[in-house]
Amino acid sequence: MQTSFPLLSLLLWLPLIGALLMLLVPRDNPKVIRNLALIISLADLLIALVIFFRFDSNLAGPQFVEKWSWISSLGVSYYLGIDGISLLLVMLTAFLAPIAILSTYKAVDDRVKGFMFSILLLQVGMLGAFLALDVFFFYIFWELMLIPMYFIIGIWGGARRIYAAIKFFLFTLFGSLLMLVAILVVFFTHHAQTGIYTADLLQLYNTGLSSTTQLWLFAAFAVAFAIKVPMFPFHTWLPDAHVEAPTAGSVILAAVLLKMGTYGFIRFAFPLFPRAAIEFVPIIAILAVVGIIYGALVAMVQKDVKKLIAYSSVSHLGFVMLGIVALTPAAVSGGLLQMINHGISTGLLFLLVGIIYERRHTREISEFGGLAKQMPWYATCFMIATLASIGLPGTNGFIGEFLVLIGTFNSDALPFIFGSSSAGYILATVAGLGVILGAVYMLWMVQRVFFGPLKNPKNQKLKDLSLREAIVMLPLILLIFLIGLFPNLLLGRMEKSINSFIKDVRERSRIAQVIDDSTAKHELPQLMARVKPEEVRNGDR
Repeated sequence: MQTSFPLLSLLLWLPLIGALLMLLVPRDNPKVIRNLALIISLADLLIALVIFFRFDSNLAGPQFVEKWSWISSLGVSYYLGIDGISLLLVMLTAFLAPIAILSTYKAVDDRVKGFMFSILLLQVGMLGAFLALDVFFFYIFWELMLIPMYFIIGIWGGARRIYAAIKFFLFTLFGSLLMLVAILVVFFTHHAQTGIYTADLLQLYNTGLSSTTQLWLFAAFAVAFAIKVPMFPFHTWLPDAHVEAPTAGSVILAAVLLKMGTYGFIRFAFPLFPRAAIEFVPIIAILAVVGIIYGALVAMVQKDVKKLIAYSSVSHLGFVMLGIVALTPAAVSGGLLQMINHGISTGLLFLLVGIIYERRHTREISEFGGLAKQMPWYATCFMIATLASIGLPGTNGFIGEFLVLIGTFNSDALPFIFGSSSAGYILATVAGLGVILGAVYMLWMVQRVFFGPLKNPKNQKLKDLSLREAIVMLPLILLIFLIGLFPNLLLGRMEKSINSFIKDVRERSRIAQVIDDSTAKHELPQLMARVKPEEVRNGDR
């Protein structure tokens, strides 16, 4: 669905316009800089809300499409679109930006202009990656995100900020280069087959690739996205980045940047290489479950609250990946919803940890105890975020994990793991243990920090939430209960796109298998007949 008014362009470029305007403000006026960044982010959220409420849930393909030729000789276009999968991630990005900015009013007082410029530039990169339907355009935004986050960690981070920033940069850059090589192979292969140069993602879906080629290219994409998620065993950069990043950086990193990896599997790796994706399902599913248990066990022994929450992200995003590879509507819907839920609840937890760090300048669990008596409102907010994180019914975390487990249990995409038709049952059962372990380490941490005697004299003078801090927390808390009680507000908007994604991957994987299997070539006409010519022209297949 193409529209005359460029809503997506306005959404994408407004933060950059605000960042450039900020350069005109003198450095010695941080209040104006903060307020300008906040106003720009709120205006961007307003545009995102207009898109959200105008979005047609009955359509599976991209909407609000904008497409203009950019580098015509190579078929590269300025191509933006949004469907039910990217819609919610765009909303999450726009929603968290003003919250992250507002949280820095007291936390960041050095080089404020540079920090706010980096935040707005990072928002452009994130939105562009979610909106781009041209592979080279996507890659530009994918790389753009690296730069501001590198500086946010490296300049405004903790004592080991340089180490954490470089580690983050190198891990992500390594995966990006692998992905670029794979993009170029698909690009030139498509040209060799059709005589046309195009970077249109929907057209590249139709590139004919042998199973062996698909396996290598899928592996390249998978490593890039697995590092970003991060999946076990590519996760080692994450705890360092989270611990050293400032609060706003940790919020954006956990809530949005990690979702670039899971989104990449859905938007790029699976549709481009469906046959290879099916072959890799057992490996990804097992690594996802290992990550769920491993992340929970390592989080349980952490002494630093922030590092505990960082490792919990490894566990939670394991559920997302398990949902994606199960390839059932319930599981994929739960995985996508869990991306949003994790962004909200974990973002809130990082904000709360940042508040207590500003007051005590420590995050060691042993330094606290009895804070519920001294800071009752703060303790209430932390408890709500904790219950959402462990999936208490009525909160947003419950419905996502529930759908993933149910969808995995009934999945027919996993039967060849362990040589057993009950692989889905086994994986769902083991993943369910991760839910129990999540409750253990989160509630144990809450018990040590907030309950018991208030022994430490340094904690006896701590102030409860200020009005600004309460305003920062309130929208996230409201969303926790809104999504938990009315999940169809989000599930309804993603349903058509997810069903289309699953159907396309399965059908195109079967077609590729038939092409490779010389004994079954007679099945090809029947399968190809199911792909309508008009849908091919529209880029829906």
